[in-house]
Amino acid sequence: MPKRQSAAGLTHDIPADMELELELELELPLLSSKDQAKIPLCAMHDTAGKPSPITTPTQSPMAAAEPGAGPADDEDETDVIGDLMGHYGKWQLVMTVLLSLFQVPNTFHISSSVYQAANKEFWCQRPSNLQQLPVDVWRNLSGSQDNCHVLAGIDWSQLSNDTLPEQMEAAAAAAATADDGKLIACNNWEYATNDNVGNTWTSQWDLVCDKEHLKNVAEMFFLLGVATGGIISGYLSDKFGRKTMLFISAILQTIFGLWLYFCSSFELYLTLRALLGLVSVSVTYSGLILAIEYVDGKWRTIAGMYNLFPLPISYMIISGLAYLTQDYQRLQLCIGVPGIFLCFLWFVVPESPRWLLVKGRVEEVRRIIEAAAVFNGRQLPPDYQLTPPTQESSSQDFTYLFRSSYLRRISICFLCIWFTMNLVYYGIILNMSSFGGNVYLNSALAGLVEIPAIAVAMYIITKVGKKWLFCATLLCAGVACCCAAITEGREDMLWLKITFLMMGKFTISAGNTIMPVYTAELYPTAIRNVGVGACNVAAGLALILTPYLSLLNKIEGHLLMSLLTAWSIFGGFVVLFLPETAVRKNASSATRRQNAAKQV
Repeated sequence: MPKRQSAAGLTHDIPADMELELELELELPLLSSKDQAKIPLCAMHDTAGKPSPITTPTQSPMAAAEPGAGPADDEDETDVIGDLMGHYGKWQLVMTVLLSLFQVPNTFHISSSVYQAANKEFWCQRPSNLQQLPVDVWRNLSGSQDNCHVLAGIDWSQLSNDTLPEQMEAAAAAAATADDGKLIACNNWEYATNDNVGNTWTSQWDLVCDKEHLKNVAEMFFLLGVATGGIISGYLSDKFGRKTMLFISAILQTIFGLWLYFCSSFELYLTLRALLGLVSVSVTYSGLILAIEYVDGKWRTIAGMYNLFPLPISYMIISGLAYLTQDYQRLQLCIGVPGIFLCFLWFVVPESPRWLLVKGRVEEVRRIIEAAAVFNGRQLPPDYQLTPPTQESSSQDFTYLFRSSYLRRISICFLCIWFTMNLVYYGIILNMSSFGGNVYLNSALAGLVEIPAIAVAMYIITKVGKKWLFCATLLCAGVACCCAAITEGREDMLWLKITFLMMGKFTISAGNTIMPVYTAELYPTAIRNVGVGACNVAAGLALILTPYLSLLNKIEGHLLMSLLTAWSIFGGFVVLFLPETAVRKNASSATRRQNAAKQV
């Protein structure tokens, strides 16, 4: 069976019919070695599946300036820009670290609902003349067993805090007898004050009883914005530039985030949450693309993965902020302010030189290369040339994902896997308050275990194929969720349940790190952006459903964890139908160059 080499020196099996079809539909004419050397290295997709330049190995000015220099690392796919300013140096390190900071407010906003929408103990409001009456006594007298209704026909103004309990009970019994125990709905409620939760959406807008579902609607609006932004952000960053879209989105994110602090209308709050989700995902994708396009070769995969390290740290920080503030408005202010400082990075972070070269803005590329080369301590050739590419990658539509058996197989598999991964990953993160125990401690631990998960996945992914490791992460997450489901409802085993949840969070986080890289490797370059865009649609559907998972525990206590178990095992099973990838370490330079020329 033929093999096709992917962007990072990785190979995967492609059936004969797929090989023929790719050559007929996606292939560029093969060029001689002399002609190939004249083509600069640029393209429009990165190893994480987001739009970015495609690199094509070619002879660079640096290579020409150093006769006898050996070929680049076989695992690298380098271009002229990387050869000039360095594939990875101090400049790239500083820029990619700065870009990773944009993940901090994104993580704050997506996880804030865990604390802002936390459940609170509530009861129907006591009359003003009975404010000193103990809550339990009030519930019994008013017949408010569900905290949503009280007995009708009782004149509470005739009673006071000094009324004897026997008299109160007699009045309540008489009213219950007269009206056959008729209940009327409460109009106002009171909330517990010493519950370590503080003021939340629940207490601010009385989202209880028949309005309780609006908490899930508020979170769904945010995730609906995330799903929509995930579909369009790649196109916008291709059209207007990575830096431009990053900072426009970051400014809007800061404005919407701070506006939520002052917002008093629940309807406006929903709208702002949706807009916040829309721009937050654009910040994530534009920043990730920009970080990856500052480097080349194997460093793209590594830069894309360590861009995720601020996520677990942010989970721990926001859990501490929520514990200290215990007020949804003050917490919103704390997570909105950091975006102000990130906007000043506009004067530090340059545009992607590879995107600029594709757009023909050569002088800007030259200035960036010269600044980066100086920072990295590299000597530039005095007469190096930069020429915009004559052809850009072709634009394909959604139907290309199903035009061969190979593409149909990986597309269907990845649609299922992306849905599963996002459902399980965010199903654990966004439902921390429903698992029992201290929500602040649980969330901090969930962030803590993700740090080694990303580090381990980042190390292993560069050494071995991804299929079996990816499969193992999903299956292990399923086993951990199953064990947590078994311990559900047993207070004496709460510590064990939390332990299993953290194990599940560790393994699913490792899988979430591998997923975008694995997806990008298996799609041919010309339709990679289309493929990942389709996967984002599936991920968006999962995100929209995530807020409603907590309702499953109200039906049956084991249902939530049982569902996460089933989906995790299903995802691990689907991975088995994907082809393996393996690192090739001894590919000849001629073979690499020929394979790269075949890709669009």
